[in-house]
Amino acid sequence: MGRPIFTRDFGIDLGTANTLVFLKGKGIALREPSVVAINNHTGEIAAVGNEAKQMIGRTPGTISVIRPMKDGVIADYDITASMMNYYISKIHRSKSLFSRKPNVMVCVPSGITMVEERAVIDATKQAGAKDVYPIAEPFAAAIGAGLPVWEPTGSMVVDIGGGTTEVAIVSLGGTVVSRSIRIAGDEMDEQIVQYIRKKYGLLIGEATAETIKIDLASAKRSEEVQDMDIRGRDLVTGLPKTVTITNEEMVSALRESVSMIVELVKQTLESAPPELAADIIDRGIVLTGGGALLRHLDEVISEDTEMPVFIAENPLDCVAIGTGKALEHIEHFQNTPNVAKRNTLN
Repeated sequence: MGRPIFTRDFGIDLGTANTLVFLKGKGIALREPSVVAINNHTGEIAAVGNEAKQMIGRTPGTISVIRPMKDGVIADYDITASMMNYYISKIHRSKSLFSRKPNVMVCVPSGITMVEERAVIDATKQAGAKDVYPIAEPFAAAIGAGLPVWEPTGSMVVDIGGGTTEVAIVSLGGTVVSRSIRIAGDEMDEQIVQYIRKKYGLLIGEATAETIKIDLASAKRSEEVQDMDIRGRDLVTGLPKTVTITNEEMVSALRESVSMIVELVKQTLESAPPELAADIIDRGIVLTGGGALLRHLDEVISEDTEMPVFIAENPLDCVAIGTGKALEHIEHFQNTPNVAKRNTLN
């Protein structure tokens, strides 16, 4: 008999903003926000994922909406475990599939501590996994972006997620140099909120800031001026108010975040061994994660590093795809101590 079409093993991109699950043999099977709504009276989960995200800023006092992941690590262990259990159960609806617990490849930030990593592993096991294999987020992103990570050549990836920006140079199946900062998509949203508050005296919500970032924001000024009407609450009158903002203003709002990300890329390049630096000059730098979609960010990084910069084909999916593809090399992850092993070439 041949192998069964359905395989139980899968990879999880447990992100600050979104959770994606890559099912071996099938591709990305789930993509939902890392958000949970809790009933404050009973402590029970009221909603998870998309349904919970729609409640942000709109809940009564009886319900709290929580992001259990912060800066790429678990901020609330019990809620994270419950969220993962919900997602895993959603994939494996048939009880017969639990006859063998799945092996799970789960991504973790490259700068994670042993304690933080253990929390991710334990939460994944509590959600129904048999064996859990942590994989460094930028390494998974490099695999998902199709870079030759197993070959003796240097590849550089910049993964800009919700909570962290991770920059890594990988070669021969390991991370040679990595850097990480907790400046990414969520911090950009916060900077937009603060800019609008300071300039217009207008309080906007998290969802509005994210929409501005996606639809209008840019890493540098462009010849075409675009504008957008946004609604919020006037801090003086307390009444609803509408203002018009431009893409040029958003360049100013995000200047600090963009500068820190560019500086992180330059620091990582400065630490690269000469042979691998030469490879990167030839191959360029690859951007992954939701932050890679910020307009003109690739151009800004290219201008500052004087290197070619490319955006991965599916930047939002690269980490999830990488965790799934890493299952094909599971022996590489089976015999290595967790945090120490991920940077064996550091």
